[in-house]
Amino acid sequence: MEDLFRIGVITSTHGLKGEVKVFPTTDDVNRFKKLKKCYIYVEKTNEYIEVEKNTCKFFKNMVILSFKEFKDINEVEKYRQCELYVTREDAIPLEEDEYYFKDVIGMDIVLEDETKIGILDDILQTGANDVFVVKMDNKKELLIPVIKDCVLKIDYDAEQITVRLMKGMLD
Repeated sequence: MEDLFRIGVITSTHGLKGEVKVFPTTDDVNRFKKLKKCYIYVEKTNEYIEVEKNTCKFFKNMVILSFKEFKDINEVEKYRQCELYVTREDAIPLEEDEYYFKDVIGMDIVLEDETKIGILDDILQTGANDVFVVKMDNKKELLIPVIKDCVLKIDYDAEQITVRLMKGMLD
């Protein structure tokens, strides 16, 4: 399947008319209001089922969706614990200095002098700013705050991120 982004996981059914409760895995839950279509990934059969959103409501930390393809609880019951995805073209557009995690994880991390120090292994979301978790060539982990003073450039073509380390970060 083409480049897909996970936006949620169907946790259970809701009512008798084919609605599902979705635990959102996206930064912006309001994206579900604008959602037109998405894909349900069925792990057992390794298939993606395209569905069109019918309705959207919010309840506590969950999103309640219905899809035009399903009219009652029996039709959606089998999709419990399945993940929901959208294509890159239907993903929320990025603002300046934003990135999709899946696009940068695995990139080389290099210093300003082009010295490679490791690979971006994970990204922590702290609230104030993201933190890059770098798996260094010596197998140690380095945490780099994603701030303008530290992350200088993300080069998608070269698949590398240029960083400047603050004093003491490698101690």
